Amino acid sequence: MRLGLFSDVHANLPALEATLGLLDDEGVDFTLCLGDVVGYGPHPREVIQLLRERNIVCTLGPADANLAFPFARTEREGVADEILEWTRDQLTSEELQWLRYLPVTYRLNTPYRRLRGFHGLPYQPEKRFPLSKPAAELLPIFERLSSRIVVSGGSHVPFHRQIDDYWLIDPGSVGMTLGGEPGADAMILTIEADGVEVETLKIDYDIGQTVFDVQAWGLPDVVAQAIRNGGLLEEI
Repeated sequence: MRLGLFSDVHANLPALEATLGLLDDEGVDFTLCLGDVVGYGPHPREVIQLLRERNIVCTLGPADANLAFPFARTEREGVADEILEWTRDQLTSEELQWLRYLPVTYRLNTPYRRLRGFHGLPYQPEKRFPLSKPAAELLPIFERLSSRIVVSGGSHVPFHRQIDDYWLIDPGSVGMTLGGEPGADAMILTIEADGVEVETLKIDYDIGQTVFDVQAWGLPDVVAQAIRNGGLLEEI
């Protein structure tokens, strides 16, 4: 089984198009998005429309949740709240409804037994998964989740780690990588009964178009800087 895995699109249409195009070319069997499809970037409607057209399974991220459920909104740092207000004005009621129906977690049976996917922590997409915790502290989490493979979005930096017979994976960010190299992050997991092979992808896309659209919509320049540089020069 070959699984295409990505997260944190953040309303960056050229990055999403390039990512889906490469996963198509690679002939993956299934594609999973781990949330935060909107927020920060200039193309919220177009990104939602493309994900819906392609029937891509997505989980709920904190930016998605803040738009879909304003009564449960959590305060965010930097320019995030300003951009979310702009994003809300761009979306139709139907698109907001689509966000409301995104599952918080997703379970997938694989040849290597169960995979569990979510943004952040299970049922807490606004939190950050402790990717670097000692193995002894992570093993009980795998056992509680009853999953051999745990995939979590939110760090914006590609990460994978094997702990005994378990795998912990974050594919990074399609739309706003913070790994220091511009481009879209994604992964392909080749899953067999006896193990998992992780391929980390750095995908070229038209960064100039996204930066132009950020500026054309009058969104904060820190967003354009982060996309252009593959990382943050100041707090976003």
